[in-house]
Amino acid sequence: MQIAPDIQLPSLPEVTLRALEACHQDENYRRISDIVSADTALVSRVLALANSALYGPVAEIRSIDQALLRLGTRRFHTLVLTAALRQILYELGADQWQQLRDFWRHSLTTALTARALATLTRYPEPDQAFMLGMLHNVGELIALKTPAGDTQQYYFDHQADIAAALVSSWGLGSMAADAMRYQQAMPTEIRDAGHLVKLISLATRLAQSDAAGIAAAGTIFGLNEELTREINRRIDQEVTGVAESLGIPLSEEYDASHSNRKLKHTILKQAMANQALGLSPLGGSAQEYLAATVNSLTLITGLPALYFGQTGDGLTLLSASTGDAPDLTVASGPATSVLTEAFTSGTALCLGDRAPTVLDRQLLSLLKTPSLVAIPVAGDEQCGGVFAVGTDNNNSGQTEELGRLFSAKLSQAVTSMLSQRGESRENIDVELARDAIRRQVHEVSNPLTIIRQYIYQLRNRLDDDEVQEELDVIRDELDRAGDLLLQISRTPGYDSPEAPGVCNLNDELRTLRDLLEDSLFSGDEKTLTLDLCEEPTDVSVPRAVIRQVVINLVRNAAESLSEGGDVSIHTLAPFWQGGKTWVELEIADTGKGIPADIRTHLFSPVRSTKGKGHSGLGLSVVKQLIDDMEGIINCRTGRGGTAFRILFPSAANNKNDDE
Repeated sequence: MQIAPDIQLPSLPEVTLRALEACHQDENYRRISDIVSADTALVSRVLALANSALYGPVAEIRSIDQALLRLGTRRFHTLVLTAALRQILYELGADQWQQLRDFWRHSLTTALTARALATLTRYPEPDQAFMLGMLHNVGELIALKTPAGDTQQYYFDHQADIAAALVSSWGLGSMAADAMRYQQAMPTEIRDAGHLVKLISLATRLAQSDAAGIAAAGTIFGLNEELTREINRRIDQEVTGVAESLGIPLSEEYDASHSNRKLKHTILKQAMANQALGLSPLGGSAQEYLAATVNSLTLITGLPALYFGQTGDGLTLLSASTGDAPDLTVASGPATSVLTEAFTSGTALCLGDRAPTVLDRQLLSLLKTPSLVAIPVAGDEQCGGVFAVGTDNNNSGQTEELGRLFSAKLSQAVTSMLSQRGESRENIDVELARDAIRRQVHEVSNPLTIIRQYIYQLRNRLDDDEVQEELDVIRDELDRAGDLLLQISRTPGYDSPEAPGVCNLNDELRTLRDLLEDSLFSGDEKTLTLDLCEEPTDVSVPRAVIRQVVINLVRNAAESLSEGGDVSIHTLAPFWQGGKTWVELEIADTGKGIPADIRTHLFSPVRSTKGKGHSGLGLSVVKQLIDDMEGIINCRTGRGGTAFRILFPSAANNKNDDE
């Protein structure tokens, strides 16, 4: 039976909720990755998307982190949101939720055991073993969401084959597929099988915590009973810790109805906050925009609200949903009232049972409510402020939650607005600075020309060949300095009529070639060649980003040629993929390739391997830049060298959208 690679599977609502909250609160990448990695359904979605045609051909995916890095932060967050939206469509019965909880516990136990065994037996990629442990029984998860009948029974009976087929379709490699396919083989049959096969087979048996698993550990890896039982004990403790952190009960009957309702409410509140945010026009100053949104906040909470904006060292009441705002300015310190403490701490606060200050009483009078919640708007000095929302003691928690969500989305909108305006101001500043640089370059070039002439005349008066050669070196260096000054003053594009954020890739590469040749390819043993297509190469990417990406990749390529070689830069346009038009850039070298132990962490900030391959912080920066522009990057490497292929969004896409 054919299984779609991008199959939609249910998760425990607690896991989806926690992942959604982590993304919303911008928790660090590692924390979000840990949450997603502990759920088979989310892992399946990540792998299916990371291996989709959108990204082109790539090497085998060896870990969940590697797949997440391919997606990038923005797509990763979108994936979690869409998974949450799909999750609320699953209406499982009480028995099915219980089965799903037991499934989650078993798959996580298997994954953690596989990673522990991999470390113990010195398998080089324990994260790969963990990933496959999470996926080994994905067929059972498919069966859980399938109505009872022959089809459901088929999924239960063919779990190993289903997992093998999906793992293969997700680009995890033939050895990973074998580990799925032979997971139920007898221990005596796999003693001489591949290491990964033995790891997954034993992990699935030890997850059952029975005597058969203990015996299998001795047969497969020669582990004694005491050590094996200690592994089981530690994994049980770890699973319990993960469950507690996510709020999943393991020692009692599982009822997901409460968590599922909370998930639905969270998604609904996000939708309400987004909708309300669109009701206020994004214009004026940051404080004017924030003041205008007070009615939107009242709309989604149903409660009266005030907005205090930062003015100098104090807070001024700028708007009120209850009518005209009276003149009221208060000092932002000392932080004694709910309002000033929320502003100072950057944390939402509820008046609750605390004794109200005089300012608190004034606010309650304006709001005409028995209590209030103060919700700060994150930002710098230009946009910091606080909403005061009237409520009662019974509903203050819900008011705080909804207000905080609205405030977070509002902060993002204001930050984006200020950033766009900052870019406009920055363009003017850059143009003024460039004019100043041109004038200074002209002034510096005059004495350089005079010095060069004197050196030429002095050389002709001397008969000493060695001194003449030394003077030639000085003159060559002066010529080089002059060329660099000209390049600084003639950087293309600032006088061109291009739209903001658009640049011509070929033009930028021609400019960068001279700079790179001078700094990285000055000797005879290394060469840099350009092979640029004749078609237009306008891309929707800022010039600064192009430079940072190209310089990082070319520098890595040049420094990997320890024994000399060639670095080549190719462009191709137009390139069609995924219904969009792209411009392709390829930077290739003739080095020895990237070492195997580096490939699995290629775009992670790990130890530098310059002289042996490409790694270090530079590639992680490149990956983030490409993700931010919603571009695509992949790599191929081997004995013949290494090539990085990048797809930049073509500016033609913008023109098509406008038509």
